[in-house]
Amino acid sequence: MKGYLRAAFDPFLFALVGTVCLASFLPVRGAGTSVVDMAADAAIVLLFFLQGAKLSREALLSGAGAWKLHLAVLGSTFVLFPLLGLGIERLGVLDPVMASGLLFLTLLPSTVQSSIAFTSVARGNVAAAVCSASFSNLLGIALTPILASVLMRVEGGGGSLGMSWGGVRTIALQLLLPFVVGHLLRPWIGPWVARHRPLVMVSDRGSILLVVYSAFSAAIVEGLWHRVAPEALAQLALWCVILLALVLLSTWVLGRLLGLERADAIVLQFCGSKKSLVSGVPLAGILFPASQVGAAVLPLMLFHQIQLFACAILARHYADREEEPLARRGTVV
Repeated sequence: MKGYLRAAFDPFLFALVGTVCLASFLPVRGAGTSVVDMAADAAIVLLFFLQGAKLSREALLSGAGAWKLHLAVLGSTFVLFPLLGLGIERLGVLDPVMASGLLFLTLLPSTVQSSIAFTSVARGNVAAAVCSASFSNLLGIALTPILASVLMRVEGGGGSLGMSWGGVRTIALQLLLPFVVGHLLRPWIGPWVARHRPLVMVSDRGSILLVVYSAFSAAIVEGLWHRVAPEALAQLALWCVILLALVLLSTWVLGRLLGLERADAIVLQFCGSKKSLVSGVPLAGILFPASQVGAAVLPLMLFHQIQLFACAILARHYADREEEPLARRGTVV
């Protein structure tokens, strides 16, 4: 139960909220902006380098055979989610800034750590979860910007967000290259990374917090909170809940239609319903103008906590259902 509460109420959420508050009251200005931006860029490079170093090739290969499952996860992540995001945007029920951010989050890849953790708690196919979530993240580095180019419109204009050569180069050099280098160096640095997981986690989360501070500082200077009312935030949270509920229901139905075994159906639900804060924050910084990055990641930050809470409950439910037959047979679990 304690582990479930830690998963549902991730302390990282409070750090994110604190970072947004710090940026709201003490945004970086003037000459300090370039220093913070350079530090944030370096943090992103380190973040993706360590992500590559953590990627286990053996685990990927062991779970790679479930191709029907992996296609279903990718379909949920990069087809179902964007279609739902477009539908919500077209309803016109959200402030345009919030609707743009919500659509952006639907274009992101799945998470890695939480997808695998919840699959493990629910007694699903962990090897397949590692493979699906990792491949989704790697594919998302290239696919998310392309989807954003095609589907997203610039606030206040009729055109698309667009992908300039500069944006492509930044993604290649700042995200993809460090990821590949980290993975290639895994035989040498992998054991060190495995031994220092707490330190690596602090580095990962510290990098995200620094990027969030930089993004929200720019947004605050541009008057973010004058444009976003409290009731708009509450409405956004409601639509995040609705979005997640629709995806969880759809992945459950799809697992039944595909005839997936229980362990693989669990992977589809948890890997196919997540959106990655780790990938989303850096990509938003590259794809959006500085003044819009804060608004773009705000829906993602809300969805991040909602997905943790909902999937913690769901994972515990699946685990309890698995334990019931064993308990009736008098088996100690």
